[in-house]
Amino acid sequence: MPKPAETSSRLADKFFRHMVGNMRNGVLAIDRQGGVVLVNDEARRLFRLAAGDAAGAGYADLLHEHPDIVRVLGGAFELQSLPNRAELRLKSTGTVIGYTLSLVRDDHGEPMGAALFFKDLTHVEQIEERERLRDRLAAVGEMAAVMAHEIKNPLAGIEVLAGLLRRKAPDHPDVQALVGDIINEAKMANAIVQEVLAFVRPVRLQVDRTSVADAVSNAVALADGKATRGAIVVDLSIPADLPLLGADQHQLTQVFCNLLINAYEALDGHGRIEITARMARGADDGALLPDGHAAVPTVLVDVIDDGPGMPDDVAEKIFNPFFTTKAQGSGLGLAIVRKIIDAHDGRIDMTTADGRGTRFRLTLPVGTRD
Repeated sequence: MPKPAETSSRLADKFFRHMVGNMRNGVLAIDRQGGVVLVNDEARRLFRLAAGDAAGAGYADLLHEHPDIVRVLGGAFELQSLPNRAELRLKSTGTVIGYTLSLVRDDHGEPMGAALFFKDLTHVEQIEERERLRDRLAAVGEMAAVMAHEIKNPLAGIEVLAGLLRRKAPDHPDVQALVGDIINEAKMANAIVQEVLAFVRPVRLQVDRTSVADAVSNAVALADGKATRGAIVVDLSIPADLPLLGADQHQLTQVFCNLLINAYEALDGHGRIEITARMARGADDGALLPDGHAAVPTVLVDVIDDGPGMPDDVAEKIFNPFFTTKAQGSGLGLAIVRKIIDAHDGRIDMTTADGRGTRFRLTLPVGTRD
Protein backbone atom coordinates (compact mmCIF):
# COMPACT_ATOMS: atom_id res chain seq x y z
CA MET A 1 0.00 0.00 0.00
CA PRO A 2 1.56 3.35 -1.01
CA LYS A 3 2.59 5.71 1.69
CA PRO A 4 0.69 9.04 2.05
CA ALA A 5 3.83 10.97 1.01
CA GLU A 6 4.16 8.90 -2.19
CA THR A 7 0.47 9.38 -3.02
CA SER A 8 0.78 13.10 -2.44
CA SER A 9 3.87 13.23 -4.66
CA ARG A 10 2.10 11.43 -7.51
CA LEU A 11 -0.92 13.72 -7.20
CA ALA A 12 1.33 16.78 -7.23
CA ASP A 13 3.19 15.46 -10.28
CA LYS A 14 -0.09 14.76 -12.10
CA PHE A 15 -1.43 18.19 -11.17
CA PHE A 16 1.79 19.83 -12.41
CA ARG A 17 1.65 18.00 -15.75
CA HIS A 18 -1.99 18.99 -16.29
CA MET A 19 -1.33 22.57 -15.22
CA VAL A 20 1.60 23.00 -17.62
CA GLY A 21 -0.18 21.13 -20.39
CA ASN A 22 -3.19 23.45 -20.23
CA MET A 23 -1.35 26.72 -19.79
CA ARG A 24 -2.29 29.46 -22.26
CA ASN A 25 1.42 30.26 -22.62
CA GLY A 26 3.82 27.99 -24.45
CA VAL A 27 6.34 26.01 -22.39
CA LEU A 28 9.30 24.07 -23.75
CA ALA A 29 11.96 22.64 -21.44
CA ILE A 30 15.24 20.91 -22.27
CA ASP A 31 17.90 19.21 -20.17
CA ARG A 32 21.63 20.01 -20.01
CA GLN A 33 22.36 17.54 -22.83
CA GLY A 34 19.81 19.18 -25.18
CA GLY A 35 17.08 16.59 -24.81
CA VAL A 36 13.46 17.75 -24.72
CA VAL A 37 11.86 17.24 -21.31
CA LEU A 38 8.50 18.95 -21.76
CA VAL A 39 6.42 20.51 -24.55
CA ASN A 40 2.91 21.70 -23.72
CA ASP A 41 -0.06 21.97 -26.11
CA GLU A 42 0.37 25.69 -26.76
CA ALA A 43 4.01 25.15 -27.71
CA ARG A 44 2.97 22.40 -30.11
CA ARG A 45 0.44 24.74 -31.71
CA LEU A 46 2.81 27.67 -32.10
CA PHE A 47 5.67 25.55 -33.42
CA ARG A 48 3.31 23.32 -35.44
CA LEU A 49 4.61 20.12 -33.87
CA ALA A 50 2.91 16.79 -34.36
CA ALA A 51 1.07 15.21 -31.45
CA GLY A 52 2.98 12.60 -29.48
CA ASP A 53 5.59 12.25 -26.77
CA ALA A 54 8.59 14.42 -27.67
CA ALA A 55 10.44 13.68 -24.44
CA GLY A 56 14.05 12.68 -25.06
CA ALA A 57 14.22 14.05 -28.60
CA GLY A 58 16.98 16.53 -29.36
CA TYR A 59 15.56 20.06 -29.40
CA ALA A 60 17.52 20.94 -32.56
CA ASP A 61 15.91 18.01 -34.40
CA LEU A 62 12.43 18.68 -33.03
CA LEU A 63 12.61 22.39 -33.93
CA HIS A 64 14.56 22.10 -37.17
CA GLU A 65 11.93 24.21 -38.96
CA HIS A 66 12.45 27.04 -36.44
CA PRO A 67 16.20 27.85 -36.48
CA ASP A 68 15.66 31.12 -34.61
CA ILE A 69 14.27 29.18 -31.60
CA VAL A 70 17.12 26.66 -31.87
CA ARG A 71 19.57 29.57 -31.58
CA VAL A 72 17.77 30.95 -28.52
CA LEU A 73 17.85 27.60 -26.73
CA GLY A 74 21.42 26.96 -27.89
CA GLY A 75 22.65 29.96 -25.94
CA ALA A 76 20.82 29.11 -22.73
CA PHE A 77 23.83 27.62 -20.94
CA GLU A 78 26.44 30.07 -22.26
CA LEU A 79 24.79 33.46 -21.76
CA GLN A 80 25.46 35.28 -18.49
CA SER A 81 22.19 37.19 -18.74
CA LEU A 82 19.22 35.33 -20.21
CA PRO A 83 16.60 37.28 -22.22
CA ASN A 84 13.53 38.39 -20.33
CA ARG A 85 10.44 39.72 -22.12
CA ALA A 86 12.14 39.57 -25.50
CA GLU A 87 10.19 39.45 -28.77
CA LEU A 88 10.90 37.41 -31.87
CA ARG A 89 9.19 36.95 -35.24
CA LEU A 90 9.50 33.34 -36.37
CA LYS A 91 10.85 33.33 -39.92
CA SER A 92 9.19 29.97 -40.53
CA THR A 93 5.60 31.07 -39.82
CA GLY A 94 5.62 34.86 -39.38
CA THR A 95 4.24 34.40 -35.85
CA VAL A 96 5.42 36.96 -33.29
CA ILE A 97 6.20 35.60 -29.83
CA GLY A 98 7.22 37.22 -26.58
CA TYR A 99 9.45 34.95 -24.55
CA THR A 100 11.44 34.46 -21.37
CA LEU A 101 14.32 31.99 -21.05
CA SER A 102 15.17 30.59 -17.60
CA LEU A 103 17.65 28.08 -16.27
CA VAL A 104 16.39 25.12 -14.22
CA ARG A 105 18.81 24.53 -11.32
CA ASP A 106 19.28 21.47 -9.12
CA ASP A 107 19.47 21.39 -5.30
CA HIS A 108 23.10 22.58 -5.50
CA GLY A 109 22.34 25.54 -7.75
CA GLU A 110 23.86 23.95 -10.84
CA PRO A 111 21.96 24.33 -14.13
CA MET A 112 20.34 21.03 -15.12
CA GLY A 113 18.16 22.39 -17.88
CA ALA A 114 16.48 25.41 -19.43
CA ALA A 115 12.86 26.41 -19.92
CA LEU A 116 11.43 28.67 -22.59
CA PHE A 117 8.16 30.40 -21.69
CA PHE A 118 6.45 32.26 -24.53
CA LYS A 119 3.22 33.83 -25.71
CA ASP A 120 1.74 34.41 -29.16
CA LEU A 121 1.81 38.17 -29.70
CA THR A 122 0.78 38.15 -33.36
CA HIS A 123 -2.71 39.44 -32.64
CA VAL A 124 -1.33 42.07 -30.26
CA GLU A 125 1.12 43.26 -32.91
CA GLN A 126 -1.68 43.47 -35.50
CA ILE A 127 -3.69 45.67 -33.14
CA GLU A 128 -0.64 47.85 -32.48
CA GLU A 129 0.00 48.14 -36.22
CA ARG A 130 -3.60 49.25 -36.73
CA GLU A 131 -3.16 51.85 -34.00
CA ARG A 132 0.08 53.09 -35.58
CA LEU A 133 -1.71 53.33 -38.93
CA ARG A 134 -4.57 55.28 -37.33
CA ASP A 135 -2.07 57.63 -35.71
CA ARG A 136 -0.33 58.23 -39.03
CA LEU A 137 -3.65 58.85 -40.75
CA ALA A 138 -4.74 61.24 -38.01
CA ALA A 139 -1.50 63.20 -38.46
CA VAL A 140 -1.89 63.63 -42.22
CA GLY A 141 -5.63 63.21 -42.60
CA GLU A 142 -6.70 66.75 -41.82
CA MET A 143 -3.98 68.27 -43.97
CA ALA A 144 -4.70 65.90 -46.86
CA ALA A 145 -8.44 66.58 -46.66
CA VAL A 146 -7.92 70.35 -46.74
CA MET A 147 -5.48 70.10 -49.65
CA ALA A 148 -7.78 67.76 -51.57
CA HIS A 149 -10.75 70.11 -51.20
CA GLU A 150 -8.60 73.05 -52.29
CA ILE A 151 -7.37 71.13 -55.34
CA LYS A 152 -10.87 70.03 -56.35
CA ASN A 153 -12.02 73.61 -56.93
CA PRO A 154 -9.41 74.59 -59.56
CA LEU A 155 -9.78 71.16 -61.21
CA ALA A 156 -13.49 71.77 -61.62
CA GLY A 157 -12.68 75.20 -63.06
CA ILE A 158 -10.21 73.67 -65.54
CA GLU A 159 -12.85 71.22 -66.78
CA VAL A 160 -15.45 73.97 -67.21
CA LEU A 161 -13.07 76.31 -69.05
CA ALA A 162 -11.84 73.50 -71.28
CA GLY A 163 -15.42 72.66 -72.16
CA LEU A 164 -16.06 76.28 -73.11
CA LEU A 165 -12.93 76.32 -75.27
CA ARG A 166 -14.07 73.14 -77.02
CA ARG A 167 -17.39 74.76 -77.95
CA LYS A 168 -15.66 77.91 -79.26
CA ALA A 169 -13.42 75.99 -81.67
CA PRO A 170 -15.65 73.28 -83.20
CA ASP A 171 -13.85 73.41 -86.57
CA HIS A 172 -10.29 72.98 -85.28
CA PRO A 173 -9.43 69.26 -84.81
CA ASP A 174 -6.06 70.03 -83.22
CA VAL A 175 -7.67 72.28 -80.61
CA GLN A 176 -10.37 69.68 -79.96
CA ALA A 177 -7.72 67.00 -79.35
CA LEU A 178 -5.73 69.21 -76.98
CA VAL A 179 -8.84 70.24 -75.07
CA GLY A 180 -9.85 66.57 -74.80
CA ASP A 181 -6.45 65.77 -73.27
CA ILE A 182 -6.84 68.64 -70.79
CA ILE A 183 -10.25 67.38 -69.69
CA ASN A 184 -9.04 63.78 -69.37
CA GLU A 185 -6.03 64.81 -67.27
CA ALA A 186 -8.26 66.96 -65.05
CA LYS A 187 -10.64 64.02 -64.57
CA MET A 188 -7.71 61.75 -63.67
CA ALA A 189 -6.38 64.26 -61.15
CA ASN A 190 -9.86 64.57 -59.66
CA ALA A 191 -10.09 60.76 -59.34
CA ILE A 192 -6.80 60.74 -57.40
CA VAL A 193 -8.13 63.49 -55.12
CA GLN A 194 -11.24 61.38 -54.48
CA GLU A 195 -9.05 58.37 -53.58
CA VAL A 196 -7.03 60.49 -51.15
CA LEU A 197 -10.25 61.67 -49.50
CA ALA A 198 -11.53 58.08 -49.31
CA PHE A 199 -8.27 56.93 -47.73
CA VAL A 200 -8.05 59.56 -44.99
CA ARG A 201 -11.77 59.37 -44.20
CA PRO A 202 -12.67 56.91 -41.36
CA VAL A 203 -14.30 53.69 -42.54
CA ARG A 204 -17.95 53.62 -41.47
CA LEU A 205 -19.43 50.18 -41.87
CA GLN A 206 -23.09 49.44 -42.59
CA VAL A 207 -23.04 45.96 -41.11
CA ASP A 208 -25.58 43.43 -42.31
CA ARG A 209 -25.77 39.71 -43.04
CA THR A 210 -23.55 39.57 -46.09
CA SER A 211 -23.01 36.85 -48.68
CA VAL A 212 -19.42 36.44 -49.87
CA ALA A 213 -20.71 35.00 -53.17
CA ASP A 214 -22.86 38.08 -53.81
CA ALA A 215 -20.03 40.48 -52.94
CA VAL A 216 -17.67 38.66 -55.32
CA SER A 217 -20.21 38.47 -58.15
CA ASN A 218 -20.97 42.18 -57.83
CA ALA A 219 -17.24 42.91 -57.78
CA VAL A 220 -16.66 41.03 -61.04
CA ALA A 221 -19.38 43.06 -62.77
CA LEU A 222 -18.01 46.30 -61.29
CA ALA A 223 -14.39 45.51 -62.23
CA ASP A 224 -15.43 44.63 -65.80
CA GLY A 225 -16.97 48.09 -66.09
CA LYS A 226 -13.87 49.86 -64.80
CA ALA A 227 -10.99 47.95 -66.42
CA THR A 228 -10.25 45.96 -69.55
CA ARG A 229 -10.58 42.25 -68.87
CA GLY A 230 -9.76 40.91 -72.32
CA ALA A 231 -9.44 37.12 -72.50
CA ILE A 232 -8.83 36.67 -68.78
CA VAL A 233 -10.81 33.77 -67.28
CA VAL A 234 -12.32 34.40 -63.82
CA ASP A 235 -13.15 31.14 -62.03
CA LEU A 236 -15.33 31.37 -58.90
CA SER A 237 -15.45 28.50 -56.39
CA ILE A 238 -17.55 29.61 -53.41
CA PRO A 239 -19.55 26.94 -51.52
CA ALA A 240 -23.30 27.48 -51.41
CA ASP A 241 -23.38 26.63 -47.70
CA LEU A 242 -20.78 29.24 -46.73
CA PRO A 243 -22.19 31.18 -43.73
CA LEU A 244 -23.19 34.81 -44.07
CA LEU A 245 -20.77 37.37 -42.64
CA GLY A 246 -21.55 40.26 -40.37
CA ALA A 247 -20.07 42.79 -42.78
CA ASP A 248 -20.63 45.76 -45.07
CA GLN A 249 -21.43 44.23 -48.47
CA HIS A 250 -20.72 47.46 -50.38
CA GLN A 251 -17.27 47.76 -48.80
CA LEU A 252 -16.44 44.08 -49.39
CA THR A 253 -17.52 44.46 -53.02
CA GLN A 254 -15.09 47.37 -53.31
CA VAL A 255 -12.31 45.22 -51.81
CA PHE A 256 -12.81 42.40 -54.34
CA CYS A 257 -13.22 44.91 -57.18
CA ASN A 258 -9.86 46.54 -56.36
CA LEU A 259 -8.13 43.14 -56.22
CA LEU A 260 -9.67 42.10 -59.54
CA ILE A 261 -8.65 45.34 -61.27
CA ASN A 262 -5.08 44.86 -60.02
CA ALA A 263 -5.09 41.31 -61.37
CA TYR A 264 -6.52 42.44 -64.74
CA GLU A 265 -3.73 44.99 -65.08
CA ALA A 266 -1.06 42.45 -64.07
CA LEU A 267 -2.33 39.82 -66.53
CA ASP A 268 -2.61 42.31 -69.41
CA GLY A 269 -5.58 40.63 -71.07
CA HIS A 270 -4.45 36.99 -70.85
CA GLY A 271 -4.45 34.49 -68.00
CA ARG A 272 -6.58 33.15 -65.19
CA ILE A 273 -7.95 34.42 -61.87
CA GLU A 274 -9.33 32.00 -59.32
CA ILE A 275 -11.44 33.13 -56.38
CA THR A 276 -12.11 30.46 -53.75
CA ALA A 277 -13.68 30.57 -50.29
CA ARG A 278 -13.85 28.11 -47.41
CA MET A 279 -14.51 27.89 -43.70
CA ALA A 280 -11.73 27.68 -41.10
CA ARG A 281 -12.64 26.69 -37.56
CA GLY A 282 -9.28 25.94 -35.97
CA ALA A 283 -6.09 27.96 -35.50
CA ASP A 284 -4.13 25.41 -37.52
CA ASP A 285 -6.60 25.90 -40.37
CA GLY A 286 -6.14 29.68 -40.46
CA ALA A 287 -9.00 30.79 -38.20
CA LEU A 288 -8.71 34.12 -36.41
CA LEU A 289 -7.77 34.27 -32.72
CA PRO A 290 -9.36 37.51 -31.41
CA ASP A 291 -8.13 36.91 -27.85
CA GLY A 292 -4.88 35.31 -28.97
CA HIS A 293 -6.02 31.83 -27.90
CA ALA A 294 -9.59 30.79 -28.83
CA ALA A 295 -10.30 30.48 -32.56
CA VAL A 296 -13.55 31.85 -33.97
CA PRO A 297 -15.41 30.67 -37.12
CA THR A 298 -13.62 32.33 -40.00
CA VAL A 299 -14.04 32.57 -43.75
CA LEU A 300 -10.91 32.47 -45.92
CA VAL A 301 -11.17 33.97 -49.41
CA ASP A 302 -8.27 33.57 -51.85
CA VAL A 303 -7.87 35.70 -54.98
CA ILE A 304 -5.18 34.01 -57.09
CA ASP A 305 -3.80 34.99 -60.49
CA ASP A 306 -1.23 33.28 -62.69
CA GLY A 307 0.39 36.55 -63.72
CA PRO A 308 3.99 37.73 -63.51
CA GLY A 309 4.03 38.11 -59.72
CA MET A 310 6.24 40.64 -57.94
CA PRO A 311 9.85 40.82 -56.79
CA ASP A 312 10.47 40.94 -53.03
CA ASP A 313 11.33 44.64 -52.93
CA VAL A 314 7.93 45.49 -54.43
CA ALA A 315 5.92 42.91 -52.46
CA GLU A 316 7.06 44.23 -49.08
CA LYS A 317 5.73 47.72 -49.90
CA ILE A 318 2.56 46.81 -51.73
CA PHE A 319 0.17 47.87 -48.91
CA ASN A 320 2.03 51.13 -48.19
CA PRO A 321 -0.02 54.28 -48.92
CA PHE A 322 1.05 56.11 -52.10
CA PHE A 323 3.35 53.28 -53.25
CA THR A 324 2.73 52.28 -56.85
CA THR A 325 4.59 50.70 -59.76
CA LYS A 326 2.11 52.07 -62.30
CA ALA A 327 2.82 55.04 -64.54
CA GLN A 328 -0.56 56.45 -63.52
CA GLY A 329 -2.16 55.82 -60.16
CA SER A 330 -2.35 57.08 -56.60
CA GLY A 331 -0.92 54.00 -54.90
CA LEU A 332 -3.92 53.95 -52.55
CA GLY A 333 -5.96 51.02 -53.89
CA LEU A 334 -4.44 48.27 -51.75
CA ALA A 335 -3.98 50.60 -48.78
CA ILE A 336 -7.74 51.24 -48.86
CA VAL A 337 -8.37 47.48 -49.20
CA ARG A 338 -6.35 46.78 -46.06
CA LYS A 339 -8.09 49.61 -44.23
CA ILE A 340 -11.52 48.13 -45.04
CA ILE A 341 -10.46 44.61 -43.99
CA ASP A 342 -9.00 45.99 -40.74
CA ALA A 343 -12.32 47.72 -40.06
CA HIS A 344 -13.99 44.29 -40.33
CA ASP A 345 -11.51 42.89 -37.73
CA GLY A 346 -10.06 40.72 -40.47
CA ARG A 347 -6.67 40.27 -42.08
CA ILE A 348 -5.27 40.41 -45.61
CA ASP A 349 -2.05 38.63 -46.60
CA MET A 350 -0.24 38.35 -49.90
CA THR A 351 2.10 35.70 -51.25
CA THR A 352 3.87 36.20 -54.55
CA ALA A 353 7.02 35.36 -56.43
CA ASP A 354 8.57 37.02 -59.44
CA GLY A 355 7.19 35.20 -62.48
CA ARG A 356 4.95 32.85 -60.46
CA GLY A 357 1.67 34.68 -59.83
CA THR A 358 0.11 36.34 -56.79
CA ARG A 359 -2.34 35.28 -54.10
CA PHE A 360 -4.26 37.60 -51.81
CA ARG A 361 -5.89 35.88 -48.83
CA LEU A 362 -8.70 37.63 -46.97
CA THR A 363 -9.41 36.27 -43.49
CA LEU A 364 -12.77 37.45 -42.13
CA PRO A 365 -14.66 36.52 -38.95
CA VAL A 366 -18.16 35.12 -39.42
CA GLY A 367 -19.63 36.83 -36.35
CA THR A 368 -21.33 40.20 -36.59
CA ARG A 369 -19.00 43.06 -35.74
CA ASP A 370 -20.10 45.25 -32.81
